[in-house]
Amino acid sequence: MTRGGVEIAPLTAALMPELTDLWVGAWTQAMPQIDFEARRPWLKAHLEGLRQQGFVTRCALEATGALLGFVTLQPRSGELDQIAVAPWAGRRGLGRLLLNEARALAPGLITLTVNQDNGQALGFYEREGFVKMGEGVNAMSGLRTWRMAWRASPDI
Repeated sequence: MTRGGVEIAPLTAALMPELTDLWVGAWTQAMPQIDFEARRPWLKAHLEGLRQQGFVTRCALEATGALLGFVTLQPRSGELDQIAVAPWAGRRGLGRLLLNEARALAPGLITLTVNQDNGQALGFYEREGFVKMGEGVNAMSGLRTWRMAWRASPDI
């Protein structure tokens, strides 16, 4: 599926190295105090575990095939686990495009956890209609988190 010159496609094995590089770059930019380079092996295992639980990963690709970003979501529950945009591709509406893909896959409810110190992500989610539902702690980093939810309508 193509939207605004950007193709949305499922993750393939061939894209995994580029996705990992993008993830490390995006998270390093967002949270430089954490060594995301060291988490490369974790990401691959984590995404495979999510896939086995029914999560899907959709990628935003340029016409050249370059990976611009991705979103990982469990369509049945609406749990959004990962969303990332290449640092060099920011401010192009790709986060919203990927979030809209997630909304198409889980149209009633999307839930997620975001680091409280990640002000850019927190602002993005709030602008997109997510509300804080509770607090927690990230098991890997020990950082405080917000649990957030978006509902298609207040009645859901």
